[in-house]
Formats: sequence, structure tokens, C-alpha cells
Amino acid sequence: MRSRRILKPVIFILALIPLAWLIWRGAAGDLGANPPETIDRFLGDWALRFLILTLALTPAKRFLGWTSGMSLRRMLGLFAFFYASLHVTGYLVVNLGLNLEDFIKDVVKRTFITVGMGVYLCLLSLALTSTSRMVKRLGAARWKALHRLIYPAALAACLHYFMMIKADHLLPLLHLLVVIALLGARLVQVPPPAKMNET
Repeated sequence: MRSRRILKPVIFILALIPLAWLIWRGAAGDLGANPPETIDRFLGDWALRFLILTLALTPAKRFLGWTSGMSLRRMLGLFAFFYASLHVTGYLVVNLGLNLEDFIKDVVKRTFITVGMGVYLCLLSLALTSTSRMVKRLGAARWKALHRLIYPAALAACLHYFMMIKADHLLPLLHLLVVIALLGARLVQVPPPAKMNET
């Protein structure tokens, strides 16, 4: 019980390290030749990684018996949304100067941005309904059905990543393979633990 109380704040702090590292790099002038693109991709990468970590918790419980990790699912999912929000905000502010007309044109004409905004809307809906109060308001069955959006969202995020990169698609493909493996693991039947014979 004590370890669970310690685990959450530790993971919370660890989840902020990528953002702190990005700020440090920015302060040191170490963001490369195109800082807006570096920031945008860095934040998008970490949004996807937190999505993957969130998906990994159920297989970790089923195959490794790590039940404590399930208490982190909401936090990690919200960190995925947090980094995705920074990713989208950076795109809107730095790339478009908050020009709504240009934003609509981009969403309509540029397929990878259309896909990316679809992912973000999925994450937004999950974040807004992540509280215990929303579980009660929606009902457990509808809430679970809604939160299965994380599966297509993760796949679409990999597609967005793949389409955004013009060359060297190795990393997007690796992320996609991990997501497919984690989703496939949910289909594997895990035998119940063997009962000890009574003497």
C-alpha cells in the first residue's frame, strides 16, 4: 500500500522530465536549425509514448501480474493528453500565429494534420471523461465503450507520425509495431493460475 502511494508522485515527476529537458535545451540554444519543428516533434513523440505506456499497463497486469500499474492508467493517459495539447498549441501558435482560417485550411488540405486533429479530439474526449464522476454519469458500460477510443487513437497517432516524416520511417514503424503488439496482447487468452492441490 505504501509503495503505491510513493509510486504515483514518482511517476508524476518522471513524466515531467521530458518537458523539463526540452525547456533546458531551449534555454541552452540546443534546438537545432529549426527550433519550432524540433519542439513540435519532440512533444508529439512524447504524447505517443505516453499513449503506449498507458496501453502497456493492461498486458503488464495480465502477463506479469503487475496490478499496481493499473492505478497509473489515468495519470499516464492524462500526460499523453498534456503533451498532445502542447504539441497542438505549438503548431497553432508558432506555425500559424493563431490564424483560425489557416488552421481550417490545414486540417482540410493536409491529411496528416487531419489525422492528427482526429487523434487529439479522441484524447480530449478521454481526458474530459476521465474522472470518477464521469464514470457515474455515463454508466460503466458507456464509459468503457468511449474509452476504447484509445485503441484507434494510438493507431492513428502512429499514422500521423508516419505521414509527418518525409524520410527515415523507422521510428514511426517501430512505434506502430509496439502499439499493434500491445493491442494484440489483449486478444491472447491467459490461463488462470493453477490451484495448489490440497493435502
